[in-house]
Amino acid sequence: MIMDSESVRGVDRRRLLGWSGLAAVGVMAAGAPLAGVRPGYADPASTGDGVPPATRPGGAYDRYVAKLAAEGKFSGVVLLSHRGRTVLSRSYGMADEEKGIRNHEGTAFSLSSAGKPFGAVAILQLAQRGELRLWDTVGTYLTGFAKDIAEQVTIHHMLSGTSGMDSPDEDVQRVFQSRDEVQAYYEQWARKSKLVAAPGTPTDHAGSEIAIPALIVEAVTGKTYWDYVEEHVFERCGMTGTAFSTRPQWLTDEHLAHPYMTLADGSQVDAVRNLDKGSPYPYELDKNPGRGFIDAPGDGGFATAPDLVRFAHALADGTVLDRPYADLLTGAKIPHPPQTQGFQAPTTADASFGAYHLPVHIVDGQWVYGRAGANPGVGASWNIYPYSGWVGVILGNRDGVPLQEMAEHETKAVTGQDG
Repeated sequence: MIMDSESVRGVDRRRLLGWSGLAAVGVMAAGAPLAGVRPGYADPASTGDGVPPATRPGGAYDRYVAKLAAEGKFSGVVLLSHRGRTVLSRSYGMADEEKGIRNHEGTAFSLSSAGKPFGAVAILQLAQRGELRLWDTVGTYLTGFAKDIAEQVTIHHMLSGTSGMDSPDEDVQRVFQSRDEVQAYYEQWARKSKLVAAPGTPTDHAGSEIAIPALIVEAVTGKTYWDYVEEHVFERCGMTGTAFSTRPQWLTDEHLAHPYMTLADGSQVDAVRNLDKGSPYPYELDKNPGRGFIDAPGDGGFATAPDLVRFAHALADGTVLDRPYADLLTGAKIPHPPQTQGFQAPTTADASFGAYHLPVHIVDGQWVYGRAGANPGVGASWNIYPYSGWVGVILGNRDGVPLQEMAEHETKAVTGQDG
């Protein structure tokens, strides 16, 4: 649950850890343009309304996604939104083959690592209210950690991916049966972390950097991480189709997409209905996302494409974070070379950096920030283009989705680089 994966079958999953996803989103119910649009910025190769032809229905990006779906390489939803208006919304494949339910714009998909920035938002909400400080150490709020971690590793270190910690392996074969069991397991799991480099050293996406801040949220607020984020992030943003759903809900709620996972023999099965089967990837042997009763604290969740657009707008207009803290969330913290510490920058990026639980990039002269994630049968990506008012999302529920390739096609369309 905690471990990152930004790839799909046939792609080296470790190389893509931390990649932002450069994807496609859309739909806000109504209202104001995306705040923060740079004055005087003109989208290249666009029409008079700032919408490049490649982003429109029938345009290059639409044709590309339709081709993938026709070839059986994509099942899910893509959505492009420009300044609060949906430009492109497409749905392909089945959310639940057994029940004959198709994917649609209101389908909620498992986010995997694409849900991790919600934890950073929760921490920054507490910081802006003065309930914690970013330079506080782990031991300020939590007990049972190694002395060097408790005294030296700060909240900033963990949010920026510079803790110097190494995390223990997870038990990917365990089938959890309750929220309490999940919470207890990851609390004890995080306490087994070790400091392997000086704090401030870029870390290879240690899962404890995600889990420990979530535990701090719980210690400060007295609520579970899931309850806090649902109330103070999802509800505040109007994300009515987004939640930390449990496995029983995954099996019964018809608006949740089921993950179709590829087995070693090449067949695909509904992961949540086949807990005895797992992914053949060597990196995460026998992993199955359905085995978790609920996503680990700090990770995952289920979201619709329109809700991720709502989150983008709430982040921009001060709804979910005050403006300085929203800027702090997305501000570049450490440079990312093209290939380092498990991070692979998109080929479209001129420069890439780590921010708080999300990578940020300079692409075609503008900032792009967002997050991607993958699990067996799961692929998700959302991106925000604050200069030009675009938001993009890709949500998939079948192995084989070329997530990075799709995201880069979306970026080229949004920035006018694709005809």
